[in-house]
Amino acid sequence: MAFKAKGPRARTRHKLQKKVRGMPKVNSMLKTYKDGDKVAIVIEPSVHIAMPFVRFHGKIGKVKGKRGSAYLVEFLDGGKTKTVISHPVHLKKVI
Repeated sequence: MAFKAKGPRARTRHKLQKKVRGMPKVNSMLKTYKDGDKVAIVIEPSVHIAMPFVRFHGKIGKVKGKRGSAYLVEFLDGGKTKTVISHPVHLKKVI
């Protein structure tokens, strides 16, 4: 009997798909952001460190602070303010 997958990456076959296989460049892992920078959450599926939940893929928010090597990103989701902990490899600066 088959069971329904309930993990954090369930039903993400197309959302977490990569065109080119392999690890990202080291520079993307060492990016630094200042408080107040606008960033987009774009999940890099080959890096599992501080990966945000898939529901937040594509959201745009502001950097609120830093926690270890990860950043706190605050954004509105359905009228509520949410904070996500994310590694810099999953973030892209928005102008």
